[in-house]
Amino acid sequence: MQGIKKTIKLISIVLLTTNVAFCQNDTIYQKQVLKNVTMNTQKMKIEIWSDIMCPFCYIGKRHYEEALAKFANASSVELEWHSFQLDPDLPKPASTLNAYQHLANRKGISYEESVALHENVIEMAKQAGLTYNYDKAIVANSFDAHRLIQLAKTKKLGDVAEERLFKAYFMEGKDMSDIKTLIALGKEIGIDEAELIKVLNSNDYATEVGSDIAEAQKIGVQGVPFFVFNRKYAVSGAQESATFLDVLTKSFDEWNATYQETKLEIIEGKVCTPNTDCK
Repeated sequence: MQGIKKTIKLISIVLLTTNVAFCQNDTIYQKQVLKNVTMNTQKMKIEIWSDIMCPFCYIGKRHYEEALAKFANASSVELEWHSFQLDPDLPKPASTLNAYQHLANRKGISYEESVALHENVIEMAKQAGLTYNYDKAIVANSFDAHRLIQLAKTKKLGDVAEERLFKAYFMEGKDMSDIKTLIALGKEIGIDEAELIKVLNSNDYATEVGSDIAEAQKIGVQGVPFFVFNRKYAVSGAQESATFLDVLTKSFDEWNATYQETKLEIIEGKVCTPNTDCK
């Protein structure tokens, strides 16, 4: 800017990101406004190992959500679902037996005894606001459903996918091993049909499912649901919401002590920002 008298007075320049273009007029600021900016993009991670055919997983999901709704720092928590198969040997296509008959055959008990065993679970689900319809639940291999969930995770739809598949199995009697059914459910949650057809008619995301199951074994998961908080605390089973809230609070307080927020005091002046005029 040769030939122009420069009267720039350096006040303070704080570079928040390398993607932001920052410039000043060649005049002293006429007005300075001081403001506080909190910089913290970190979130504490909670992980859940689950199988969509696990009745306690859906109940546990509801209990966890109830706790999260009461948690003051819920916006600073992120959730990741992991795959787990309770019975990887189930056939594809699905058996024609409903859940009552399947359990009766598996345990060598009568159909009536199987119904009675399910009653406690049905009542627990009811207390969590869920209606389990075991009389029409189709017992099926869940591996392809887990591949769908892994695909959904790449689009930040993991939790949405889990909820939809839980409902489809426990309430609607959907076959979780049927590719056409999974494609329809994937479309419902916003995944492109062409991509669903490609993925579910291949072995895509099989590695991710297997990796989740292998990791569960490494960290000592004996059954699901299994909740891990910040890779430090774990909750096994569909515990009451109060238990989840206690662990949420404890783990978050410890995590937050490590990732303290950075507070910047910024003196406001004339700037240029992306896609806007300089002012």
